[in-house]
Amino acid sequence: MVKQLYHIDSYIKEFDAVIENILPEGVVLDQTAFYPSGGGQPCDYGLLISDGNEYKVDKVQYFEGTIVHKVLSDGLKIGDRINATIDWDRRYKLMRTHTALHILCGVVWRDFGALVTGGNMEPLKARMDFELESMSVDFAEKVEEKINEEVLKDHKIDINMLPREEALKIPDLIRTKIDLLPKHISELRIVDITSLDLQADGGTHVYSTKEVGHITVVGHESKGKINKRLRIQIED
Repeated sequence: MVKQLYHIDSYIKEFDAVIENILPEGVVLDQTAFYPSGGGQPCDYGLLISDGNEYKVDKVQYFEGTIVHKVLSDGLKIGDRINATIDWDRRYKLMRTHTALHILCGVVWRDFGALVTGGNMEPLKARMDFELESMSVDFAEKVEEKINEEVLKDHKIDINMLPREEALKIPDLIRTKIDLLPKHISELRIVDITSLDLQADGGTHVYSTKEVGHITVVGHESKGKINKRLRIQIED
C-alpha cells in the first residue's frame, strides 16, 4: 500500500516520491501527501515535477487498493523520481473545514445526543445531517454560539492509531448512524479534539480549534422526519 504521508502530518506541503505504476486512471507513487477523495472530504490538487517538467494533478482517488493521481499530460514513466507540491491554499481550507465539522458534531452530540446521518464539504463551507426529530426556532443560533465557544477554547487536536478491536471499545467512537468503516481495516486513526470530540476519521485536520476561524451556520432545513441539515461557512 502507498505510504500515506497525510496521515502522518497534514501539514506536509511538498515531498519526493518514485513512480511505482502508471494506470489508465492515474499515476501510483510509493508515497503521497495528496489526500484522495473519501469520507466527505474532496481530494487535493497540486503538481508532480520530473526533470523540470510540471504535471498538474486534478484528481486523486482510491482505486483497486491503491491511490492514483490523475495528471493532465503524458510524459511520466515508471521509476521516475518526482517532486510533488500540494495546492496548500485549498488543502488548508479543507483542513479547517473538516475540523469545523468535527466541532459541530461534537457539540450536537454532547448537547443534543444526535448521530450524524451524512455530510459533505468544500473549501470553507460544508453541511452535516443529524438524526433529529425537530429543531427549535433558535436551534441554529444556539449551535453557532456553542461551536464558536469551542473554537476560541483552542482545543488541541491529537491524532493516534489504535488496533481496531481496542478502538471500538471506546464509547461513542462511531458518530455516524451507520458504521462506514471498511471491515478490512485493522487499525483505526483516531482524531481527538481534546475534551470535546473523539472519532475514527481518515481526513486531514488543523493542530487546534483556534485555527479554524469563525464558523457561521448559514442554513438549516429538514431532510425528513428524523433528518435535519445544518450548513456552515468558515471565515477565510
